[in-house]
Amino acid sequence: MKPLTHLRSRTAVISHENIDTDRIIPARFLTTTERVGLGRVAFNDWRYLPDGRPNPSFELNRPEARGCEILVAGRNFGCGSSREHAPWALLDFGLRAVLSSEIADIFRNNSLKNGLLAIVVSEAEHRYLLEHPGIELAIDVAAQTIELPDGGRFSFQLDPFVKHCLLAGVDQLGFLLSHAVDIERYERTAPGPANSGAVARHASHA
Repeated sequence: MKPLTHLRSRTAVISHENIDTDRIIPARFLTTTERVGLGRVAFNDWRYLPDGRPNPSFELNRPEARGCEILVAGRNFGCGSSREHAPWALLDFGLRAVLSSEIADIFRNNSLKNGLLAIVVSEAEHRYLLEHPGIELAIDVAAQTIELPDGGRFSFQLDPFVKHCLLAGVDQLGFLLSHAVDIERYERTAPGPANSGAVARHASHA
């Protein structure tokens, strides 16, 4: 997982409400556990016409959305079924952050565990972002702030452990493995049938 400390990007806006995970990546593409390549099918049924050509009216196909790493989405983004492929597809598409006034819990947790910064903003902040598509935002993960072009600033909430993982670029498994030496030490000395001899030896020397 790539560390995420600062992010500066223009915003792309999809203002539709209740965008579910099947809209983000349709179920028929969930036949793989490979993350690379899923960006090609992100928002597939909005993004392409029936003949396979890009849909020019879809927001992320417009020239001004090219290269944007921050998506401002309508309320209740990521609802529907749980599927980790949804944040995988958005990351592979090139997004690093999603902002909305309401983000479904499971999708948000999946996103944060995979390095996609899913930020819940207030209704007023959300309205401002929807009304100003394409503005450049500067997100500081450590400070938990979003800076606007005019110098205005929003703050956002982030779980301390999630924040540590984002800044360090490690997922939960990576964090666990970074403490492998401590885990092995504990396993050698913790009370239990496997270490009963060791515990007895410790006790006799106490």
